[in-house]
Amino acid sequence: MTIKKSSKQIQKLKHSPTLNTILMVENTLKNMDESVISIAGLKKILPKQVNHNTLMNIIDYLDINNKIYISVKGITWIANDSPKWREAIRKASTYEEILAEIHKKNI
Repeated sequence: MTIKKSSKQIQKLKHSPTLNTILMVENTLKNMDESVISIAGLKKILPKQVNHNTLMNIIDYLDINNKIYISVKGITWIANDSPKWREAIRKASTYEEILAEIHKKNI
C-alpha cells in the first residue's frame, strides 16, 4: 500500500524548524527592546537567517502555545516564566469564589 502525500504536506516537512531555531526565535522575541515587532523587523534582529516559511511555522507554534500575541501592528511576547507569577496564579481565586465571598458579606 502506498500513501500519497499532498504537496502541502511535503512543503510543511520541507520547512520544519529545528529546536535550536525555535529557541533562537523565542529568545529573540523574549529579549527584544520593542514591545511589538513586525515579521520583517524580527528577521532583521535574528542572529541567523531563517527561511520565511520556517519562521512562519515557528510563529504559528508560538501563537498556538500562547507565547506570543499577533496583532495588526506585529508580534508581542506574552509568556511569563516567572516563578512568582506562577505562584500568584496558583493562589488566585476564581471568579465564582469571589462572587460567593461578596454574596456572603452582603447577607
